[in-house]
Amino acid sequence: MDLARESSMGGGDAEEMDREPSGDIPLMRNPFRRSRFPGMVRQRAYIFDGFGKFYNKEWDLAEGRGNEFCWYHVELPKSNQKLSLSAQCLIDVLCPPLKLQDILSLVSNGPSCNYVDGALVFRVNSAGPPSSDFTFRLAARVTENSVITVSLGRVPRLGFSPMGQSLLSEIPSVETPPHHEGEQKKGGGIVIKEHVLEFLLTMNHSEEADNPVPRAVSNLVVHIIDTHVDQLQDVVTKLEIELDAVEIELDKGSFALKKQMLDDRRFPKMHLNLQRLLQVIAQGEQVFPRVKEKCSSKRWFANKDINSLDELMGRLRRLKENVGFIANRVTAIQAGLDSWQSEQINKKLYYLSFLSIVFLPLSIITGVFGMNVGGVPWTGQKDPELQDGFRNVMLLCLVMLILVLMCFLFPLLYGRLASWRRRWATKRSWSFNRKSFLYKTHGGGEERSGYLRI
Repeated sequence: MDLARESSMGGGDAEEMDREPSGDIPLMRNPFRRSRFPGMVRQRAYIFDGFGKFYNKEWDLAEGRGNEFCWYHVELPKSNQKLSLSAQCLIDVLCPPLKLQDILSLVSNGPSCNYVDGALVFRVNSAGPPSSDFTFRLAARVTENSVITVSLGRVPRLGFSPMGQSLLSEIPSVETPPHHEGEQKKGGGIVIKEHVLEFLLTMNHSEEADNPVPRAVSNLVVHIIDTHVDQLQDVVTKLEIELDAVEIELDKGSFALKKQMLDDRRFPKMHLNLQRLLQVIAQGEQVFPRVKEKCSSKRWFANKDINSLDELMGRLRRLKENVGFIANRVTAIQAGLDSWQSEQINKKLYYLSFLSIVFLPLSIITGVFGMNVGGVPWTGQKDPELQDGFRNVMLLCLVMLILVLMCFLFPLLYGRLASWRRRWATKRSWSFNRKSFLYKTHGGGEERSGYLRI
């Protein structure tokens, strides 16, 4: 049977990858709770039995008992809205039992990791427009039997699905686009679209169906941080692919493409996005070690999950180095475009200079023979003895030209003269010292009779 996963992953859009996990208990909303902002946020509530199974549950923010633990996740809308509106949405869905202090610790900007009312609260909320692809916000409130998380938009691979529904659990056949209308694909088994396969290769991560179901709160915390690092890795991978495509286009030498990139300021904008991405990674490097330090003293946090946090911090460091390499590539490409623009300007100036050279003699000739020397001194207009007025004007122009050239050439001539004088003084001093040394060595034998010549 054909299984087209268009609804799961279509066109590389991460929003279309969202899938509802199946469970024995249907997802329910509290009928006595009225929302002030209906449809603004997406809510997910799960309960884990601690033995590898999970179920949907109602949104009551209750904690688990014994080995059971609960997870409540809120997705804020990824739109250009004020931070106060996001706080109001969280107050609407989390209060009560959470207090205003708990809400503010989850929605505020900037990195943080501390205890609030006995619960560990950490966040990596970067400032910036919420609709930007380079604005990441993820906050979590962790207790022994519950986890509450808040994210900006959907985080890929954050949820879970049964292993039997995974697209990657069987070997699929790739369905290429038909070349002729009415062409049908023959065969059976799992069939995926070609663009879906390209999307999976781009992301370089498995589906959320292949995520192991956590058996403890520590597993869930590591999974949440891991998905955040994966999301950063996805953005970096997209930037690398985009940059490779741009380099291939620039190698073709298209004049219109280069001019369009310069007009759109494409690479300066990309460089700014990389700086924002580096800021997000720096926040993770600041927060996650503190999470490890605070969780290592808890008995419910497993030692193997502490090691997993160390691996994630190592991934962040390598990701930061990779972003630095990309920033250097962007800087080099922008420098190449600036050099190309300078060459284009120099070519235009060369053509202009060539035209000036062509028309300069013509301008001189027309200026000389178009002179009206009447009324100029020494033109012989009133004195009959002076009849060479035109010659006098030309001599005056020549004298003025020589004076102007001397003004420009005087610093050069003065520098040459000063240099020659320094060399002459140095040579004279060396000659004098040499004569003095020879005189003291050969001519002063009577005065220095106590020494023998070697």
